[in-house]
Amino acid sequence: MTLSIPGFDHVRLPGADGVELAAAVGGSGSPVVLLHGFPETHLMWRHVAERLAGEHTVICPDLRGYGASDKPAATSEDVYAKRTMAADVVALAAALGHERFALVGHDRGALVAFRAGLDHPETVSHLGILDVVPTLDMWNVLHGVSAAVGYHLFLMAQPPGLPETMIAASADAFFGSFLDAWAGDPAAIPAEVRAEYLRASAAAVPSIVADYRASAGIDLQHDQADLDAGSQLAMPVTVVQQDWGAQLGYDAAAVWKAWAPNLDHRLTNAGHFMAEEAPDEIAGAIQDLLTR
Repeated sequence: MTLSIPGFDHVRLPGADGVELAAAVGGSGSPVVLLHGFPETHLMWRHVAERLAGEHTVICPDLRGYGASDKPAATSEDVYAKRTMAADVVALAAALGHERFALVGHDRGALVAFRAGLDHPETVSHLGILDVVPTLDMWNVLHGVSAAVGYHLFLMAQPPGLPETMIAASADAFFGSFLDAWAGDPAAIPAEVRAEYLRASAAAVPSIVADYRASAGIDLQHDQADLDAGSQLAMPVTVVQQDWGAQLGYDAAAVWKAWAPNLDHRLTNAGHFMAEEAPDEIAGAIQDLLTR
């Protein structure tokens, strides 16, 4: 049985290029779209979404290639480019009647949110980012032995075939290793939720790999083009992340400030799965963002 957010409606709506996205929708008020990360589904927002739904219409989709959303074959790099995935989110919100909305993403979803903020500044009113740096900067800060923390990025950047075969051969062990290693509080992901993440991820190996592979190719090209053009995020931006700068030897706030002049940068003591480990903190950060 697929788990979802209690009390929310469950819908399927069009994204870009004929792809349909599954989403949980609840609450009322100004719209907020929440995008999940890896190796998760929209279920990761269950605690935060309930906290926001008293004042906002909260929309939690599964990204294309994940969860219950369509998983098109990666016939080109564009299929899982963050530009395409951002267009999905804009189309989904429009189908629900929202031409402008706040957008918050975690991990992979944060990279989609970042791209949406650059490509659709007239649509994204506020932008929240949890525990990433932009794709271009991510590759720049991973070097030497410290890059081992991101070994999966290098594995899934390889040409099609071998990564998919290796991961599918031991999907539960592969995806489960990240749930174990990245969680500051493993109890925040109870057994039934963990099982749902593993089930959904094992069923989506080719599309998950394609998503990551795009970040070693076309996503880099898009970020570089924006950097060269001097593009920045025009809306208020809040970034909440672990102290990766100290761990990997770079100034995380400065990295984000270069892209987001109107920046609120926060460090957390929670682990990577902060929306589940510290939902009050994350819901509070989002509520603060929406008042800016």
